[in-house]
Amino acid sequence: MRALAEDGWEVRAASRGGGRDEHWPEDVRTVRLDREDDAALASVIGDGCDVVVDMAAFGRTHARQLTGLAGRIGSAVVISSGAVYEDDRGRGFDTQNEPDGGPRYPVPISETQRTVAPGETTYSTRKVLLERELLAAGDAPPVTLLRAGAIHGPYCRTPRELYFVKRLLDGRRRRVLAYGGRSRFHPVHVANLAELIRLAAARPGSRVLNAGDPQAPTVAEIGAEIDKVLDRETETVLIDGAPEDGVGDTPWSLEHPVIYDMAAAERELGYRPVTDYAESLPGTVAWLTERLRGRDWADAFPKMVRNYGRDGLFDYAAEDAWLARHDRTAG
Repeated sequence: MRALAEDGWEVRAASRGGGRDEHWPEDVRTVRLDREDDAALASVIGDGCDVVVDMAAFGRTHARQLTGLAGRIGSAVVISSGAVYEDDRGRGFDTQNEPDGGPRYPVPISETQRTVAPGETTYSTRKVLLERELLAAGDAPPVTLLRAGAIHGPYCRTPRELYFVKRLLDGRRRRVLAYGGRSRFHPVHVANLAELIRLAAARPGSRVLNAGDPQAPTVAEIGAEIDKVLDRETETVLIDGAPEDGVGDTPWSLEHPVIYDMAAAERELGYRPVTDYAESLPGTVAWLTERLRGRDWADAFPKMVRNYGRDGLFDYAAEDAWLARHDRTAG
């Protein structure tokens, strides 16, 4: 919102709670909106607007909400996901828990890479269905779909960095990483995503673009950077292969790299990232630390619990037992 407002747009921010960020310019207006209420959405659009930025769209219903208002929408920028891609054997994010189900994408992944079949059953299939419905409408309205990587930054409801930050705050000085700590899941900071939105709003068109940071650090590099921010030292113990009974698993843990090609965004929008992972990390860590202060992590981040389970990320007992066995074997 801030990037658009500073670019000269008259901005209305719609959300279920109708709240506002303290960092937004004062002239950003807020409004309560239940996205599932077609009439409420139409009322917010009113007689028309130049651009709709949709951060919450999934599936056919939301796509048809937008296309149904085409006469009142100049263009739209809609957040999709890099999870839509599948490899040449049909493996994607939805098959990761199957035997030999980890996808092996080309490095980097371009927007021409095939996607999973559209449907209403999973996150990935719903995002593909959303894309297909919107693109099938042609320029009614023109839509830029941004296939975001692993979104990070303050206010994220599922902050992957919590995995390392909470461990350090809890006094943990050893961590276990699967796949030799080499996992790479391309991140995108909220400021870089905002820059892509800002550029796409000023250049309407129907297209699909990847959204990522300038670098895709390994999970071991991410842990080391968070150590630096909190001024801690951590010993990293590596499992060469997959997690063992959940030990070594992290929100970035993938057997094979997921790295998005940003050439199309650079070419079509003139995109240049405004930050990188390491540069942006202190702000994220400070926000996480403050949000955790005096609170149970599950209360602070309920969506993380829904996504990973309460013990899925921080089963210290299982981790300590694994480390004890590892130390006996190593000794």
